[in-house]
Amino acid sequence: MSTYSRSTAAAALVLAATVVSGVRAEVIEQILVKVNGEIFTKTELETRQIAALRSTGREVDPTDARLRQMLDEVTPDLMVNVVDEMLIVQRGRELGYRLADDQFQSILESIKKDNKIENDEQFQAALKQENMTLADLRKQLERQMIVQRVQQNEVLGKIGVSDEEARRYYDSHLGEFTAPQTITLREIFVNVPGDGATLNVGRDEEAREKAVKIRERAIAGDSFEKLAADTSDAPSRANAGLIGPLNLSDVSPDLQKLLSQMKVGQVSEVLRSAKGYQILRLESITAPETQSFEQAKQDISNKVFTDKRKAEFDKYIERLRSEAIIEWKNADVKKAYDEGLQKAKNQQSSQ
Repeated sequence: MSTYSRSTAAAALVLAATVVSGVRAEVIEQILVKVNGEIFTKTELETRQIAALRSTGREVDPTDARLRQMLDEVTPDLMVNVVDEMLIVQRGRELGYRLADDQFQSILESIKKDNKIENDEQFQAALKQENMTLADLRKQLERQMIVQRVQQNEVLGKIGVSDEEARRYYDSHLGEFTAPQTITLREIFVNVPGDGATLNVGRDEEAREKAVKIRERAIAGDSFEKLAADTSDAPSRANAGLIGPLNLSDVSPDLQKLLSQMKVGQVSEVLRSAKGYQILRLESITAPETQSFEQAKQDISNKVFTDKRKAEFDKYIERLRSEAIIEWKNADVKKAYDEGLQKAKNQQSSQ
């Protein structure tokens, strides 16, 4: 098993090296990477690996035979995110971003309220359950705040969507703003008894004649809804034979051709299906409807903004990476990071 995927059962695992000085012993952490001098350790990786695996809804079991495979799946993306987060947080600190005491207290009060925590003792118990201290929580919250502020001020705040860009997107993606043509039908189905593997001519003819007579009653003015409820063998009989609305493009080409020749309220001929005979009545049909540019403008702006945000953030983080001094202390972790970067680049090129 590679170094980065070993011993994931506990979040506080460290390198098994102890330096004894007098009566004092110190546990030495294994450093995996330095990013502009800031270290990321084996314990931190294991903690994040456990969190990533648990986020999938599966409990982490160190004896699980699939554990290595699961770690190999999550670690490349995880390491890319770790390095990117470190770079962004470092940039935020250069800009002077900090989590002030009053901000921290406000966030704590919100956390307590949202989780129905009534006193400090319950809060400390909740932290202990998560294997965290108050200092750990503050550090985590500050990093999240810094990342958000850097993204907002360095990337998002510099992105806009012009009317020209929105119009260009609208013209080239009209299908996204066009509601498809839909139909609503009623059906009466007469089943042909049998095992489905062989054809019983007599039963088939009997079913066809029954369907013909039902259709004649419908043409003569009998309620199609009542006929469906009383005589149909299809589950739709419970709803008086109602089917739909359906996207016209979702039905078979043969049925599309038939429906294109029918008017609303018209009853079809008796149709042969795989298991019996079917009679259809066209209840309604809608024409395709395209939103106007003004109606779609807000959705377009959101879509274009999202695409531009990703592209600009990718360029921003790539610049931070290129300017950083990244010192790898573990070859396996470096390999996982490179795999994650390549995966990200492949995804960008495919979009």
